[in-house]
Amino acid sequence: MMVSRSCISLLDLASGDMMNFPPTPRNLPRVITVPGIISDIEDESTSSELNRSLSKPQEKIILVANFLPLNCQKDSESGKWRFSLDEDSLLLQMKDGFSAKANVLYVGSLKIDVDSSKQDEVAQELLEKFNCVPTFLPPEIQKRYYHGFCKQHLWPLFHYMLPMCPEIGHRFDRLLWQAYVSANKVFADKVMEVINPGEDYVWVQDYHLMVLPTFLRRRFNRVKLGFFLHSPFPSSEIYRTLPVRDEILKALLNADLIGFHTFDYARHFLSCCSRMMGLNYESKRGYIGLEYLGRTIYIKILPVGIHMGRLKSVLNHCSSAAKAMEIQKQFQGKRIILGVDDMDIFKGISLKLLALEQLLRQRPDLQGQVVMVQIMNPARSTGKDVQEVKKEVYSTTDRINETFGFPGYNPVILIDRPISFYEKSAYYASAECCIVNAVRDGMNLIPYKYIVCRQGSQIIDDALGVAAETPRTSMLVVSEFIGCSPSLSGAIRVNPWDVDAVADALNLAITMPATEKRLRHEKHYRYVSSHDVAYWAHSFMQDLERSCKDHYRKRCWGIGFGLNFRIMSLSPSFRKLSVETLVSSYKRTNSRAIFLDYDGTLVPQASIIKTPSPNVISILNDLCDDSSNTVFLVSGRGRDSLSGWFSLCENLGIAAEHGYFMRWSREATWETGRLEVDFDWKWIAEPVMRLYTETTDGSYVETKESALVWHYQDADPDFGSFQAMELLDHLENVLANEPVVVKKGQHIVEVKPQGVTKGLVAEKVLSTLNEGGKSPDFVLCIGDDRSDEDMFESITSVACSSSAPEVFTCTVGQKPSKARYYLDDTIDVLTLLQGMAAASNSRSSCRREIQPHQ
Repeated sequence: MMVSRSCISLLDLASGDMMNFPPTPRNLPRVITVPGIISDIEDESTSSELNRSLSKPQEKIILVANFLPLNCQKDSESGKWRFSLDEDSLLLQMKDGFSAKANVLYVGSLKIDVDSSKQDEVAQELLEKFNCVPTFLPPEIQKRYYHGFCKQHLWPLFHYMLPMCPEIGHRFDRLLWQAYVSANKVFADKVMEVINPGEDYVWVQDYHLMVLPTFLRRRFNRVKLGFFLHSPFPSSEIYRTLPVRDEILKALLNADLIGFHTFDYARHFLSCCSRMMGLNYESKRGYIGLEYLGRTIYIKILPVGIHMGRLKSVLNHCSSAAKAMEIQKQFQGKRIILGVDDMDIFKGISLKLLALEQLLRQRPDLQGQVVMVQIMNPARSTGKDVQEVKKEVYSTTDRINETFGFPGYNPVILIDRPISFYEKSAYYASAECCIVNAVRDGMNLIPYKYIVCRQGSQIIDDALGVAAETPRTSMLVVSEFIGCSPSLSGAIRVNPWDVDAVADALNLAITMPATEKRLRHEKHYRYVSSHDVAYWAHSFMQDLERSCKDHYRKRCWGIGFGLNFRIMSLSPSFRKLSVETLVSSYKRTNSRAIFLDYDGTLVPQASIIKTPSPNVISILNDLCDDSSNTVFLVSGRGRDSLSGWFSLCENLGIAAEHGYFMRWSREATWETGRLEVDFDWKWIAEPVMRLYTETTDGSYVETKESALVWHYQDADPDFGSFQAMELLDHLENVLANEPVVVKKGQHIVEVKPQGVTKGLVAEKVLSTLNEGGKSPDFVLCIGDDRSDEDMFESITSVACSSSAPEVFTCTVGQKPSKARYYLDDTIDVLTLLQGMAAASNSRSSCRREIQPHQ
């Protein structure tokens, strides 16, 4: 804590404008730590509130990414490193979306190797001048972590590339994984040095740091933590091939908010959570939430945008105008199709060249008129695959130019060198069409930049001789497999693998009427200019604040070791039921009512053997033999099964089929909740259920005397849940006029008569005991699923309206519940019941010893 405070003081000394380019031209509300939004104009009524907020420790936003937003250059004379802000870094541009008073701190690596003797000096300089905290990973760790695990395993896998053989991928290497974990630990240590955990927000970026949330959460249980994935998240079939899939998934779930560019990516992540961890998600007032160990992890779906201020400043620069004039002169009379891609195997550069070749073959009249300018950004990784892609691109280009070119004209112009943003913006502004043909990509902001550059600027317009009132146009051909595709509804979407379709799309793009081009451009420009990087960052931070608002309303504690660490978060009034507490109350009381569920309570829900064990029978008999106890087994199972299984329990009360049938002991007759029930509805419901059974592998129909149940616990999790929702809707429609209710439970859909619930069983038993002069002063109810929540609610309400007996409502498993207590599993339940049974046996023994003396 001392380190954090001292660093905060040091950070407060840092001053100066960190951005020398104009901010996004839009007023954004300043976000404060208390609920609400304050206006940009402070009046007297808000001054006192502001003074109170200023007295608090200054809130920081800590942005953690693989690389810091810095340029590094070594001075040739002094040998010292010179640093400057990288104005094109997304990490730096995000600051525009935060409050003007927010103290933004950056944690990440440098793109250079600093000598260990100079690291302290460099760290101090970066902190004071740029609010940057460097991690200084050892070179060997950096190599194995970034070029190894990140680029050889995660990046290909997240782009749907499996290492089927050594020639097309790298087999899993545990040493690289260990380096990845070690690097994430170093990043976490740096965050811990500067964080004020009660106030600060931490926002982790991308797949390089996916286990970082576990290290932070283990150190600070209530850390305010967000994570955003900038790459695709693969389908569960692909992700599940990763040997460390569980560790990464659990680590991500230690964040409070997880962001994705598209719903597809989020859907794949949620599917992995469902299939691998059995977690279900639901929409809560428009927000997707995952319930996990009492915590709600929210899912954010929002594509990142570009920085409008930065791009406009580049367009208004004289270098961009000069380059635009040069391009206009070089390609005079020709129509430019532009491609800008990193040099890697997923960008589909060769495929777009093949499409151009097909277009020129189909449209000979375009020869000499159409030019594809392909800008190839430097590769971010090295390897044989990159060299092979580069070789293929050059050979395809040479073939096209030899076939369709002539003196003074080459259909393809390759630019394979680092070029400035000014030069790129000039090409964007000059191109009639831009094509992004990646076979798989995360977001890809090239189309956004192209749209803004085509809107032009006064300097660019003057250089190109374009009048200010001239309508603007742009045409986009984008792969349907990139993250920005869903947001560009006016683009021509293509399957990059279908060369003929891409060629047709290019032809459509350059021959489309100008009016339609203008309308598409205007639609895109409205979206891109309003959904920029500031909007994205501001929206994510707002949701992160909302996701963390309940941190201090719950009790938190950690469970698990290593990367299996996670946080249990429960209401302060919701705690584990201890044997000592319960048995102590049990011994003090003289009239007790005990309600027990069966499946998931006395026997494990996943157990193949559903019959009760001899130990269960013995414990129940010990409890029932105590004359002070009234014990009821309340289950959804049929009465024949339950009466057969518990035939040795003479004094056990049983409520079967959720209470439709009841008996108070083995010798008592079965009572029915409602005698005049018409079961003709079964003739309607059963055929519908059979239909869904035939179409859902792993499902079956259970026929009870009073109900029908469709089970799908053995079906595919996603398909089973989908079919259950469909069946629920189908049954509600066809049974709308019948005296029944249709409910969805834990892997079931059930149809049963109205007015039949476990809650009514509890009410009936308690009222009968009261009427018989045996008002209970001790009530225990244990269950595990939704149907048991009715019992918890009824027992609690009865207890509140009576003479306040000692009431223990207890759910099995740590999850949101109406119960006041929880037990971890059926083993805990039996241990608890065994303690009560032992107390009863002890009392009986005492009575037998005392009786002869009387």
